[in-house]
Amino acid sequence: MTDLRRQTCRPCEGGTPAITPSHAQALMAQIPKWTLVEAGRALSRTFGFGNFYETMAFVNAIAYIANREDHHPDLQVGYKECVVRYQTHAVGGLSENDFICAAKIDALEL
Repeated sequence: MTDLRRQTCRPCEGGTPAITPSHAQALMAQIPKWTLVEAGRALSRTFGFGNFYETMAFVNAIAYIANREDHHPDLQVGYKECVVRYQTHAVGGLSENDFICAAKIDALEL
């Protein structure tokens, strides 16, 4: 399996099907800290930080990734945490783009 962090997102268009549950499970092996939510139609992970500044620095790093990949997450930002949720709205579920971006966000922790 190709390392998700080395891939780039591809444009998704209406009519493109979401990935299958078995494909999603296979990709989860590369992002084990994430959780499949909403009956497998979305990915979610909560990140914790020491203070608001660290949280906002992380959010800005996510914004950079999202802009570069042209694939944007839903964010819930608090004082010391950020919940990141991915779903490809154009396909009504998950696409490989969601997993690619999740892996790139995980690489921020290195």
